[in-house]
Amino acid sequence: MDPKSLRLALLHQTKGTSRSLIRTFLQVDSTLQFVFSLSLHDLTSTFKLSPKRAKTFLDHLHSSTNRKQLLKNLSDSVILPIWHSDYPLSLRSVPDAPLLLYAKGNLNLLKQEAYISIVGTRKCSNNAKAKVKKVLPPLIDHGFTVISGMADGIDSYAHEITNELGGSTIGVLGFGFDHCYPEHNRSLMETLAHRHLLLSEYAPHTPPKKWHFPERNRVISGMSFGTLVVEAKERSGTLITVDQALEQGREVFALPGSVLDDFSSGCHKMIQDGAKLVQNAYDILEEWNGLKRN
Repeated sequence: MDPKSLRLALLHQTKGTSRSLIRTFLQVDSTLQFVFSLSLHDLTSTFKLSPKRAKTFLDHLHSSTNRKQLLKNLSDSVILPIWHSDYPLSLRSVPDAPLLLYAKGNLNLLKQEAYISIVGTRKCSNNAKAKVKKVLPPLIDHGFTVISGMADGIDSYAHEITNELGGSTIGVLGFGFDHCYPEHNRSLMETLAHRHLLLSEYAPHTPPKKWHFPERNRVISGMSFGTLVVEAKERSGTLITVDQALEQGREVFALPGSVLDDFSSGCHKMIQDGAKLVQNAYDILEEWNGLKRN
C-alpha cells in the first residue's frame, strides 16, 4: 500500500476525525504529510476544531494503539482509497463519496458492468419474497450483480436468492467486519465474504451505530445503475435509499402490490412520483439497454 493511502487509512480511523475534515486536509496537502506535524493550535485556529476534539484527534493520531489497529485492519481486509483502481467508478461521482472503503471477498465483483440494488422492508411478506424470486433470475442471467445492505427482510433475501441462483452479490455494511448486525445474519455475512463481496466505509473494529445505516444507503444506490424497491411502507427507512438514488441521478424502480397492503403503499407513492413500475425483469432491462445505447 502506498504511503499516501496508508496516511489516509490511519486518519480515517483516528478519533475526532470526519470525512469533511479529511477532505479539508486533502485540499491543503494532497499527500496528507503535513497533518502529522499539526499542533493543537493549528487544529483549533486553522481548522476550527474545539480544543477537546483537537486534543482527542492528536493523541489518537500519534498513539501506538492507532498504528497497531491499522496493521490489524490491513491484515484483515483490503483497503481501497477513493483513488484506487478497484474503487467503484460509479461511486466516485456521488456527493460525499466515501474516501475509503474496506473490502472482503471477491474484488473482481468491483469490475463488473451492471449493478442493481434491491431494497425493501425488514418485515417482508411471502408475497414480496415471491416477487424477488421472479424478478431476479433474468437479471442474473444478464450479468447483473445484486447490491443490498444485508439488513433483515428484503435485503438479506436478495443476497440469499442471488447466491442460490449462482449469481453475484455485494453486501454494503453499516459497521466494520469484526461485527455483525443483525447477529443472526452471521452465516450470511460469512457466505458473502467467502463467495461474494462485503464492503464497508467503517474500519473493521467499528460497531454498528444508528446513523451508519442512512450513510451506508448512499453507497448502495451510488454503486448501482438503479434501485429496485420491493416492499415499503409510505414512511419507511427504505425511502432514504430512494432519496439518495434520486439525488445521484440513478433510476428508481418499484414493484406494485395490493392497495389493501400497507407494505405496498410506499411503492405506490414512488410510482406516483415517477418511479418506473416493474412487472417483470424486462422492465428493468429495457432501461439498462437504453442507458447503454445512449
